[in-house]
Amino acid sequence: MPEHDAAKHGAPKHGALASPVPPPGAAADWTIPQRWEEFTAEDHWVWDTLFARQQSLLQGRAVAEFAQGLDVLSLSRPGIPHFDELNEKLNKRTGWTVVAVPGLVPDDVFFKHLSERRFPAGNFIRAANQLDYLEEPDAFHDVFGHVPLLAQPEVADFMQALGHLGLEALDKGALHRLARLYWYTVEFGLVREGGEMRIYGAGILSSFGESHYSLESAKPHRVDFDLKRVLRTSYRTDTFQQSYFVIDRFQDALDLVTRNDLTALYAELDRLPDLSPCTNDESDLMAA
Repeated sequence: MPEHDAAKHGAPKHGALASPVPPPGAAADWTIPQRWEEFTAEDHWVWDTLFARQQSLLQGRAVAEFAQGLDVLSLSRPGIPHFDELNEKLNKRTGWTVVAVPGLVPDDVFFKHLSERRFPAGNFIRAANQLDYLEEPDAFHDVFGHVPLLAQPEVADFMQALGHLGLEALDKGALHRLARLYWYTVEFGLVREGGEMRIYGAGILSSFGESHYSLESAKPHRVDFDLKRVLRTSYRTDTFQQSYFVIDRFQDALDLVTRNDLTALYAELDRLPDLSPCTNDESDLMAA
């Protein structure tokens, strides 16, 4: 995941285009060998426990394509997926591969990987006493949350488009705008399916608590996706979301980034104040 300011899920940070030096043992693109054989029995138990719990919980809550995409995680070995085996299945479907990284990576590195259909996954997993919370995205969030939908062509294309847009936003000093689009779609997006709200954002899919909260709590706003509003709406990384933006189908998200001039939108929105995620009243939006 890209760098972020200490939170339970990854989000692009307002950073410079230049990367710091990769840590020891990492390649220039920050990738490292997975070394699957070095994961412990407890590591694999944590994965299996989280997987079984979320798979059961998400029935009737996640978008149907997520359950279909879980097939890419149905591998011959128990526990944390071996990336060689995982990539053989995923690459055949959409041309994506998962690459191991030591943890959070710089924004330009992250978006460069996405633009080339590679998804960076943290090469570690939370401890057994951290099943419900961790500050830094781990292999369960990155792989279980993101990879099943990367097996869907529309999502695969959308993620690659975000990679290119992320690099452009960095160059134009507009990463905070693109970060909001990433956050409210890839991480915390909802979609309508058969007249019902369903989850597709990885930050929700990999979270036991937010899988309930996002669909069932009366506290958050659930509003139709509006690109300008999303680009203006800030977010918090340390709590459940105050607003969720709802699309009608995955193709809509891809169309939003291919049919709109985001650079022009960035310039237009720079003249307007940001919106709080708790804003929902129409008069508040008009005044803003």
